[in-house]
Amino acid sequence: MLKVLKVAAAVEAVSVCLLFLNLFTVHWPAVSSALGPTHGTAYLVTIVTALSTAGASTRAKVLSFVPAVGGYLALRNLSVEAR
Repeated sequence: MLKVLKVAAAVEAVSVCLLFLNLFTVHWPAVSSALGPTHGTAYLVTIVTALSTAGASTRAKVLSFVPAVGGYLALRNLSVEAR
């Protein structure tokens, strides 16, 4: 499950950065149309994966709901718990 969470967190963070880059520069609707659903799906996968990870604390589960960086926050919390 952690591998899925790592990939989803990376896709979520990169896609939101690209969405903001598009917004503040050229603002092409096609880019927003492609990246918006990609970001939304990665966000939902991050949340579902964090919620279904065995042994995840409540804190890690709640952190996964933070937009754009929630996956990384949850991963960081899970790695601290594993120590």
